[in-house]
Amino acid sequence: MSEKKTLLHTKNIIKKFSGLTAVNNASIEIHQGEIVGLIGPNGAGKTTLFNVISGAFPPTSGEVIFDGRNITKLKLHKICHLGIGRTFQIVQPFENLPVLENTMVGALKGTGNTHVAREKSEKILQFVGLGDRMNMKGNELGLQFLKRMEVARALATEPKLLLLDEVMAGLNPVDSQEMIDLVRKINESGVTILIIEHIMKAVMSLSNNVYVLNQGEVVAHGVPEDVVRDPEVIRSYLGEKKFA
Repeated sequence: MSEKKTLLHTKNIIKKFSGLTAVNNASIEIHQGEIVGLIGPNGAGKTTLFNVISGAFPPTSGEVIFDGRNITKLKLHKICHLGIGRTFQIVQPFENLPVLENTMVGALKGTGNTHVAREKSEKILQFVGLGDRMNMKGNELGLQFLKRMEVARALATEPKLLLLDEVMAGLNPVDSQEMIDLVRKINESGVTILIIEHIMKAVMSLSNNVYVLNQGEVVAHGVPEDVVRDPEVIRSYLGEKKFA
């Protein structure tokens, strides 16, 4: 079997804010086609690492290599064009625009043709299960559908790597399971995924590999079954949580 292609490699990323170290020497590697989980306690630096990867924050030091190219100093929009899409913890729709037009904001990344962007967005909304809601306004959707719209908008940028930041936060168990199914479906369509998630059922069922951040440092890495048994992970994050 041929070795999998490395799609993303962060090398010794450090990110400081006025002396506070949010990410400390973090190195992760993601192979094409994988779903990789990124877990850790609140304030561990997970979203900050996402922001560095996507170009929202420049790292204080270290490198981000994506698809064989050093993207460390590139701006956010250029990184998006290269194929990194993302969602955000807090969904921020254009509340007075229809779901379709919200999604077209992402689709217009690759084309200035609104007709092409509309057609692409319609297909993506069907794919994520919002085909019957595409004409509703953003402020008319429940949380579970807002989360799907956020995913749709990111998919409309045609990412090779999709960064999902707590897309299941606030969802009930039924909606969470539907989101798990959608994430798996997206991955099966050919998109590599890095996902931040606190719902361990999702991390365990979806991830090929898991990285654990604590106080900005990678304290463990491996397959989910091994990571959740790591004494350092249990001490710093999992505690007495059960995974049945």
